Amino acid sequence: MSQGYSQSVNDPQLITTVNKLQDVFATVGVQNPIDLPQIVVVGSQSSGKSSVLENIVGRDFLPRGTGIVTRRPLVLQLINRPAGTNNPTANGDSKDGGLKGSTDAAANLDEWGEFLHIPGQKYYDFNKIRDEIVKETEAKTGRNAGISPAPIGLRIYSPNVLTLTLVDLPGLTRVPVGDQPKDIEKQIKDMVLKQISKPNAIILAVTAANTDLANSDGLKLAREVDPEGQRTIGVLTKIDIMDDGTDVVDILAGRVIPLRLGYVPVVNRGQRDIENKKPIQAALEYEKNFFENHKSYRNKALYCGTPYLARKLNLILMMHIKQTLPEIKNRISASLQKYSTELLGLGDSILGNSSNILLNIITEFCNEYRTVLDGNNQELTSMELSGGARISFVFHEVYANGVKAVDPFDQVKDVDIRTILYNSSGSSPALFVGTTAFELIVKQQIKRLEEPSVKCINLVYDELIRILNQLLQKPLFRRYPMLKEKFSQVVILFFKKAMTPTNKLVVDLVSMESCYINTGHPDFLNGHRAMAIVNEKHNSAKPVQVDPKTGKPLPRTDSPAPGLDSQENTGFFGSFFASKNKKKMAAMEPPPPTLKASGTLSEREGIEVEVIKLLIQSYYNIVKRTVIDMVPKAIMLNLVQLTKDDMQRELLENLYKLDSVDELLRESDYTIRRRKECQQMVESLTKAQEIVNTVG
Repeated sequence: MSQGYSQSVNDPQLITTVNKLQDVFATVGVQNPIDLPQIVVVGSQSSGKSSVLENIVGRDFLPRGTGIVTRRPLVLQLINRPAGTNNPTANGDSKDGGLKGSTDAAANLDEWGEFLHIPGQKYYDFNKIRDEIVKETEAKTGRNAGISPAPIGLRIYSPNVLTLTLVDLPGLTRVPVGDQPKDIEKQIKDMVLKQISKPNAIILAVTAANTDLANSDGLKLAREVDPEGQRTIGVLTKIDIMDDGTDVVDILAGRVIPLRLGYVPVVNRGQRDIENKKPIQAALEYEKNFFENHKSYRNKALYCGTPYLARKLNLILMMHIKQTLPEIKNRISASLQKYSTELLGLGDSILGNSSNILLNIITEFCNEYRTVLDGNNQELTSMELSGGARISFVFHEVYANGVKAVDPFDQVKDVDIRTILYNSSGSSPALFVGTTAFELIVKQQIKRLEEPSVKCINLVYDELIRILNQLLQKPLFRRYPMLKEKFSQVVILFFKKAMTPTNKLVVDLVSMESCYINTGHPDFLNGHRAMAIVNEKHNSAKPVQVDPKTGKPLPRTDSPAPGLDSQENTGFFGSFFASKNKKKMAAMEPPPPTLKASGTLSEREGIEVEVIKLLIQSYYNIVKRTVIDMVPKAIMLNLVQLTKDDMQRELLENLYKLDSVDELLRESDYTIRRRKECQQMVESLTKAQEIVNTVG
């Protein structure tokens, strides 16, 4: 029986187009970035995958043996070519690839194979095709049982095939045998999953019909990536060796594990047939007779067997390509733009004048640095603050709130103020609120503002380093790693040099505030006003006395001067004498070595402390406003603005040296390799775009 397939069922141009796309990426040795429609063949080692493929081709050409025979993906492109159209001379074919020595050279002129890794060489002897597959497999995997994901591309021209593309993968295995790697099951499973996980892959799951369908390795993996069975077609092999009285009718009807693309039963040659070299044409004739005469299948024989499977796969692939072609065009266009942009960023491998290139890099870097700080960069984002905006946040949020949060009275308690008041008045009790005590406390608290001010400098420094690192992530610096490292060293050292005068100026600003307390400041609450506020507060808190006869408020009078006895246990030293009886008090014991203030505050002391606190708070707020205003200005002057103005001079002085320019501009291995990859991708995608543009 001659298959003699006709292409009248469809236009083969679509499948041919995808074949050309596969060839484009395979021949330049780059990974295909486009998910192309293809039929991927999966199944266990004993499922009969190889026999299915050979029956479709009508030729013995696949390696045979025990264990893992298919150890690399085989991309099998079948191309229908009418008989009598092959003329080696007319077609300019000079390599016979095994024509000599063939037993039927004339007949073989209509059928031949070509490998993508040996372009132009035709193999008319299919035994030699098998040998080349083995040879090319061992070139990647060695003679052991290891596997490789690198595909082998084989194109077969014949009048007896339908235009079709199939990807044959290693058979699924469970237990390592012989010298197979211990994790061979995982390796094969990962390879298969990678291929069938692609959305545009049609899964051809091959299962032996004499085994339980639920245990089919191929279907199990297919269901992991295609649980609804939308892009899986099942092939049932070994139909002829099923037990008597059993058939696969229920499976074909979708009553067991339904698949949208259905199932096709086939009959392959058995192991004995292969050993006895039974011709495939005879096997196909036997298959045809089996289905036509079997009581379970004769009514549906037209939908069984290898020829029907080939036609169905051809139609499925053609329709799938037709549906996905617009998306493929878009993906090719987007990928081409992406790699072209990256290639442009990597630059030309021919440098030109090194000194001019370095000068341009320094100028561009300084311009970008200033641009980022000023907020004029074109890469502004709405997702987060960047550059100068982050420095502004440090000034107006982090630093300002940090200074405002400093409370002068979280460290200075009322009892401390009272002690300072007594110490500042010396041996004579003060008649008025002590200026000395006020200044002493204010100066101590102003010094506390030095720490957040210096921390603000460090935060701004961190932001400048952040900007530097962002600029050094540009493709230009990935291209020149030594230049990137030198840039980083010079700029960081420059920042650190600028930190010294900045720190000094900021510390001096705080010291200026603590050096001279300007009680004449227009915003300062003076002593008289503070005293009036406190007195008003105290008087309003006292109960109003009422004349019992008239019911009118009596005028306020000062409390009578307390007697001697009433002061025994009150005042500054009240608690010191409280524990002593009069006899001991009469003894007039000397004060202890360390004398601390104790006891409750008298009314007068309470008023004095409150007045002092009001004055401290008033002046401290003035100082806070001043440093919140002045410290950012100092940092901008001596750190930010200085680096903006002098960055280019600093880089030129440290980098623009003729004896080291060539060394700094030495490209990284990554850049050289990536440029080559991008060039190959651009070349491949350009060809791919030309190919898909020919299809309407």
